[in-house]
Amino acid sequence: MSAAPFPNTARVDAFDKVRGAARYGADRSPPGMLHAALATATIGKGRIESIDTSAARAVPGVRLVLTHEDLASEIKPAGYLMAGGYASNGLQPMIAPEIAWRGQPIAIVVADTLPAAIEAAALVRASFAVEPIAVELSAEGTQTVVQSESQLPKPMYEDIVAGDADKAFAEAAVQVDAVFTTPAQHQNPIELVGTVAEWKDGTLIIHEGTQNAEAMRHGLARQLGLTPEQVQIVSPYCGGGFGQKNSLQIYTPLAAVAARRVDRPVKLVVPRAAVFHNSSFRPASRHRFRLGADKSGKLIAAIHETDSQSSRHDLFPTLYAETTGHMYAIDNFRGRERLVRTDTQAPGYMRAPFEHVAAFTMESCIDEMAYALGKDPVALRLANDAYADPISKKPFSSRHLAECLTRGAAMFGWDKRQMAPGSMRAPDGTQIGWGVAAGSYKAATAPAIARLTLTDQGRAIINVGVHEMGQGIRTALSNVVAAKLGIAPELVEAEIGVTGASPQHLTAGSWGTATAVPAASEAADAMLKALAELGQSDAAGRKPAELLKAAGRPSLSVEIRRKAPGHPDQIFGRLASGLPSAMGPAYPEYVSFSYIAHFVEVRIEPGTRRIRVPRVVSVVDCGRVVSPRTATSQVQGGVVWGIGAALREASEVDPRFGGFLNADIAEYVVPVNADIGSIEVGFIDKPDPRLNEVGVKGLGEVVMVGVAPAIANAIFHATGKRLRDLPIRIEHVLDKGDL
Repeated sequence: MSAAPFPNTARVDAFDKVRGAARYGADRSPPGMLHAALATATIGKGRIESIDTSAARAVPGVRLVLTHEDLASEIKPAGYLMAGGYASNGLQPMIAPEIAWRGQPIAIVVADTLPAAIEAAALVRASFAVEPIAVELSAEGTQTVVQSESQLPKPMYEDIVAGDADKAFAEAAVQVDAVFTTPAQHQNPIELVGTVAEWKDGTLIIHEGTQNAEAMRHGLARQLGLTPEQVQIVSPYCGGGFGQKNSLQIYTPLAAVAARRVDRPVKLVVPRAAVFHNSSFRPASRHRFRLGADKSGKLIAAIHETDSQSSRHDLFPTLYAETTGHMYAIDNFRGRERLVRTDTQAPGYMRAPFEHVAAFTMESCIDEMAYALGKDPVALRLANDAYADPISKKPFSSRHLAECLTRGAAMFGWDKRQMAPGSMRAPDGTQIGWGVAAGSYKAATAPAIARLTLTDQGRAIINVGVHEMGQGIRTALSNVVAAKLGIAPELVEAEIGVTGASPQHLTAGSWGTATAVPAASEAADAMLKALAELGQSDAAGRKPAELLKAAGRPSLSVEIRRKAPGHPDQIFGRLASGLPSAMGPAYPEYVSFSYIAHFVEVRIEPGTRRIRVPRVVSVVDCGRVVSPRTATSQVQGGVVWGIGAALREASEVDPRFGGFLNADIAEYVVPVNADIGSIEVGFIDKPDPRLNEVGVKGLGEVVMVGVAPAIANAIFHATGKRLRDLPIRIEHVLDKGDL
């Protein structure tokens, strides 16, 4: 039974954003601020033999030039986030002469003006000892590591095994065996990576857009020999993150040391090309997926084997099989993941990091199996819906995937689809294809400490560990606090993204809302209890501000601590230390995922063979929807990104010299307005009370999962071509007669 829906409130920070009042990291320009720019390595791998900064120092206005010769004893490594550290790369540039990837910083220049800093950085000259490189999955010189046999923590990164998948597949009456490839891709949030670093009375203050202020705080303290109390991170807004800003960037300590050296604030905004070469990215991957079924259409076996790009210095672990192994009622499953060491910076998380790719492989094979069996693709999925987790055999906390599929089919008009490939055409000969795919994403949650203050003027200030990255978390927090306290949402202020109050846990993995909103709700309950204890005999029906005034209290504050199901109390120590502390999808008593179904129409023009996506219907099971307007926006944005990932995005590498060739948003192609048609969104909106008392599950990541295979399946329906490599482009749908 659904709870009463939350109001469709407008974004509470919308007015500030559209009039420029919302302050992002690099917006700050304190008095006396200087500007910084970077010189970068022009080789793919090797060692600096000599470096000449004399010409750079001679540029008028230059105040400082630093290289590894200056910083070797001043900056220590912060450790890789996935190995118990805090940084996006375990290798910190400019503290040693070694070069691990093309574009790695080799010098930082500080000057009075940005043009002077840029000019001087371009004049830094270095000579290198060059070593052979390997930047592609299939290149000679890579090293393959079996993830389950590595030093990565177990059981998280072990093979996923249930039953005997190899035997069951070999005996299956109907088999699909396919190989898929996906390219490296880069997040391109509007806000570039940028830092304003300044020192005040021995305290380092960093203004920077981030998804993980606490990791930045503790990581910088480790690198610079400070206590965490001597570091403050200010990030009330982040202009898009998508995984790119989920940890300490390699640039931030460089700006911090430069600011300390010149005793002035220093601003370093990293150009787009340098972001491509030094921030994390979605790794290239290769997948072999085998799917077996009996003649009735029951899926009996699945085998998912992967090769995924990693770096030489850090192993970036993958979880592709976490998606495919838990998706359908398949009793026999085996997932094995391998990591291929290449000469790049460490890859990392990018929206739906493994799930987007895993769904492309599995959901493409599900569609292929449906055609092999002569069954409708929606009907095949419904027939193999899971009622308990097929790996652990635990129940799901909630699962409404079947409803997503049936409601989506009705909204889309799926019953009018002709099944035969190539059977649907427009009067002008345009090929029409209708495709479907489902997706899932873990429903995780993290510990949180929330502080709520109520004033006698009627305002409520909620402080909790979460970051605003454009997803509308302030609106969600305002909705839940306002609903509990009986006040207007605009009277609720969210203090988030700034260290020094509540620990600012990493906001990623779709656990932001599922962590912060239940904590805020519990804080509001604690406030109601505290108000009741003020002893006002006629409290019933009176507004909170009136109760405070009557009690002679200008304000009242409460604090609560909340942890995920199964978390020990010690998790709050990990939270306070800035380390990732999320739990899920496996909890002690159940397994929890969010789900989505996408229905896509493609049209392929007869002459140009251009692929259009005029219509998408997406229906989501994300638990209770606490902010309908921003949730709808999240789904639409995720679908747009899914269209780009399927048809546009690829980071092209240079196998000779390393680096990425299309390191800008002119040649790294993303969808524009003309590429996007109708995107209709539906929500199941059924609370998941097992996960938290508000009943919310994650939304931001699952919205992208399944878009790419739905498009690929629609292209097959239109053309009869099975396409297994992303992105799908015009040349892939050309017929012999088109050449």
